[in-house]
Amino acid sequence: MYSTDRQGTAHRGSPAAYLAMGNRQAELGRLDHAIAQYRKALALAPDYAEAHNNLGVMLYRLGRLDEAATAYRRALVLVPGDADTHLNLGNVLFRQGLLDPAAAHYRQAVTLRTDHAEAHLNLGVTLIHQGRLQEAGAAILRALALDPHNPDGHQNLGVALGRLGRTDEAEACYRRALALKPDHPDAQMNLGVALVEADRLDEAVVWFRRALALNPDNARAQMNLGNALVKRGEPEEALVCYRHAVALRPDEAEARYNLGVVLLELDQTEEAVTQYELALAIRPCDPGTLNNLGVALFRLGRHDAAAACYRQALTLRPDYVEAQYNQTEVKTFRSGDPELAVLETLAAGGDQRPAGEAAYLHFALGKALEDAGDYPRAFEHFLKGNAARRSLLQYDEAATRDQFRRLAAVFDAGLFERCRGGGDPSPVPVFIVGMPRSGSTLVEQILASHPGIHGGGELSELAGVARSGPDPDQAPTPFPDYLRSLEPEALGRLGRAYLARLPAPPAGQIRITDKMPNNFMLIGLIRLILPEARIIHTLRDPIDTCVSCFSKLFIKEQDFSFDLAETGRYYRWYHELMAHWRAVLPPGSLFEIRYEELVEDMESQARRLIDHCGLPWDDRCLAFHQNRRAIRTASAVQVRQPLFRSSVGRWRRYQSGLQPLLTELAAVIPGGGDAPAGGVPWARPPVPS
Repeated sequence: MYSTDRQGTAHRGSPAAYLAMGNRQAELGRLDHAIAQYRKALALAPDYAEAHNNLGVMLYRLGRLDEAATAYRRALVLVPGDADTHLNLGNVLFRQGLLDPAAAHYRQAVTLRTDHAEAHLNLGVTLIHQGRLQEAGAAILRALALDPHNPDGHQNLGVALGRLGRTDEAEACYRRALALKPDHPDAQMNLGVALVEADRLDEAVVWFRRALALNPDNARAQMNLGNALVKRGEPEEALVCYRHAVALRPDEAEARYNLGVVLLELDQTEEAVTQYELALAIRPCDPGTLNNLGVALFRLGRHDAAAACYRQALTLRPDYVEAQYNQTEVKTFRSGDPELAVLETLAAGGDQRPAGEAAYLHFALGKALEDAGDYPRAFEHFLKGNAARRSLLQYDEAATRDQFRRLAAVFDAGLFERCRGGGDPSPVPVFIVGMPRSGSTLVEQILASHPGIHGGGELSELAGVARSGPDPDQAPTPFPDYLRSLEPEALGRLGRAYLARLPAPPAGQIRITDKMPNNFMLIGLIRLILPEARIIHTLRDPIDTCVSCFSKLFIKEQDFSFDLAETGRYYRWYHELMAHWRAVLPPGSLFEIRYEELVEDMESQARRLIDHCGLPWDDRCLAFHQNRRAIRTASAVQVRQPLFRSSVGRWRRYQSGLQPLLTELAAVIPGGGDAPAGGVPWARPPVPS
């Protein structure tokens, strides 16, 4: 805000005339010319307060903040009671990050002029930045009482309310701001943020895109759109947004952090490490970035470097439960370990923490106590961690059971007979399926150590193809029901759709593994759309499999695994479905390998695997633990080491607490739910010749 001459009639060459000429130049946008005129006025009249103030305005607009502050202070020495000059100086100080003195000048402005709406509003904005949200809301409400049609007022009131957790009221404020000014980019973006918090992701994406249509170079809007797309399950689209944000603000740590997060999600682990390191170069003491860098390094097998990152994060924030949990994955604990004592102390207050944090702590302490040989207390904390995690989930067990039944009903022998000869004949995919924790990561690591095989990891492409159906442009009947009426030639389109989504392997690699364990539910679909694909089914002792699931904190999927009885029932349904596949598929459709036999006779079992993939043997498959490829599963530590047998029969450590699981597994364990102390024999499925 700049002032007009208050000294009466302006004579040519007088200070007032130069002030008037400066004002006209300012209105024309010729800021340097305006500055020259104000300086001429001040050369003639150094005590001309209006000229000092207006000079400050021009300098502020040019970003010359220190000079602007000097000009405003000179004006205030001359006229200390000028509310507008206090407002203007407050604006400079705010932009310089000097929030306390900025707030002081805004308060002085509203003391001098209680009806100064702009000063009330700017005070409110400053208080938001100071985290004084209740005071901020009160100041902005006073501004709106004076100027109810100010869209900035409604937008900033929404910010204060949103940070207070009053999301619905914040949303109403943003919508009011947009009713007054439909192209208000901040209101559009913040409305999107409120909608994300309300889990209304589709609406949020619309508003973020509107904000970006007004200003594609708004880095904050790019990041917010990326965040919404990640939550909506579209990491590839989010990656584009984050890259744009980084290009716009290469020196902003948050932009590089977000880019690292989505790169890690997309298994572009090496680049994720680079982005996290660049973020830390900008903001070196950020525990979240250090933790995520540790995760990325861990996946690459750089466990010592990962451990160093976790330690540094915990030095900065000792109660960072996720880093505490991650540290246990790369460390073997011993009785008396001081870090074990830290976990004990943190877990003692776990009941006062949110369930998500409590889950991390109890799983971490369970693993540490198991390392130290204190199995009863380890199991106690596994139980607590699972209960905490289970309380956060809405696992629909009845719907899961129905899903298994529908698969068996649709994929009957008649369907395979009718669709014989369909599908794409590509031999490239190698599917590794089975229960989680059944040895699938080990099998993939052996295969990926062969020069002709690319380890694809856990890919979601097959499930995506199943959901979209043969014509993605039309909403199909839900899977698997549409297969009942599908023509055989459509199967080839589905197979090619899957192949098109696979990563391009390096030269010389003619097979790609897809190690999504839950694809055991889609074995029938694989046989229909990719009849030449290899399907490897990994098996492990049922009790060991379930106990291993129960002792791991799965962050995504595997919702069945956080209750012993639910885990047992899920295993039983899996067991029944696998029996169904063996009954309806042609002989040799499944290659089945048992974890216990693999660790007992590594070479012969590995040779069977490579032969099944139609490739010549390579001794590098025996050195699988030296393969530096990125691994993101819970078995990442084990497959970086030579084979060990300590996990065979692990369930016996916890036998006294497993009755709910054993009862549910009675149908798949000979002898029922009363497992003998010496171990549980189990019926090995027939292995096709």
